[in-house]
Amino acid sequence: MPSAGRHHSDARGVSPRFRRPLSRGGESFPPQGGTKGRLSAVGLRLRVARNAKPHTSFMDIRETVAQFGGVVRTRQLRAHGFTPYEISRAVDDRRLSRVRLGVIAVNLDLPSTLAAAHGGQLACVSALKQRGVWVLPVAKGLHVGVASHARTFTHADCSCTDHHDQYSRGFGIASVRVALVQLAACQGDEAFFVALESAWNQGLLTRKDRDWIRGQVPARIRLLVDFARGDSESGLESLVRLRLFRLGLLVRAQVPVHGVGRVDFLIGRLIIKVDGRANHDGYSRRHKDLIRDADATAQGFRVLRFDYAMVMYDWPRVIAAILAALED
Repeated sequence: MPSAGRHHSDARGVSPRFRRPLSRGGESFPPQGGTKGRLSAVGLRLRVARNAKPHTSFMDIRETVAQFGGVVRTRQLRAHGFTPYEISRAVDDRRLSRVRLGVIAVNLDLPSTLAAAHGGQLACVSALKQRGVWVLPVAKGLHVGVASHARTFTHADCSCTDHHDQYSRGFGIASVRVALVQLAACQGDEAFFVALESAWNQGLLTRKDRDWIRGQVPARIRLLVDFARGDSESGLESLVRLRLFRLGLLVRAQVPVHGVGRVDFLIGRLIIKVDGRANHDGYSRRHKDLIRDADATAQGFRVLRFDYAMVMYDWPRVIAAILAALED
């Protein structure tokens, strides 16, 4: 009789307690714990090992998330070979942060991470601002693109604007061309036009991109795509040019004037300057502007200069001054 507390060895000399079950395709034979078809721990490890892609170190997990734009679903990490344990350990060690169930990020404070918390990607005006495109001021709150029938998630301080459309997939930041199409539908003609010219001027749009945008927007917006140009140096200039064009004025933009330099707009002998710079640019810059104005006046030009606040919030005064100058 065996003594209490000891385990027999079988014919192979292996204690039943430590004997590993036979496995085939990750399944135990016989099933352990009395449940039919249950995977053994060994079989599960073998299955994970077979399906996992190799990675070299624990630090790779953070790098992988960064390659996805800083936010990723945990199932995507598992597809890249990371185990649930490695993912949990990265969160526990604060190498990564959990946005919500099934979503991991490098940094919780990034706008794209907040968009992922809502259920989608940074879109529309928010995506354009993130990519450095000049946009008209809008109400606070992120614009988030989600698939047409996808759900969204409320979160702390949520003031998001949803864009349910065919363009939005996954997380991250919408492309410039997609964000512009979203902007046209969301914020209107002027906002679209100034952002389009800003993106073009910065080299963020190709000819193919502009053609694609033209095919996605309604007829009135297609006219703006055709009217746009890539040499506008500021969004404020783009806005003024569009407004003057819609008034039927024949405006030339970015015109070199001998002895004066390049001017923003020229209508006959009227020079229009749009100053989007902040007041703290200093006395020296202001002094140079006044010298140029004096030189232009000496050559028979009339000069009108407007700042950001006048264009954005006092346009009737601006256009009244321009029309009065043209009537003289």
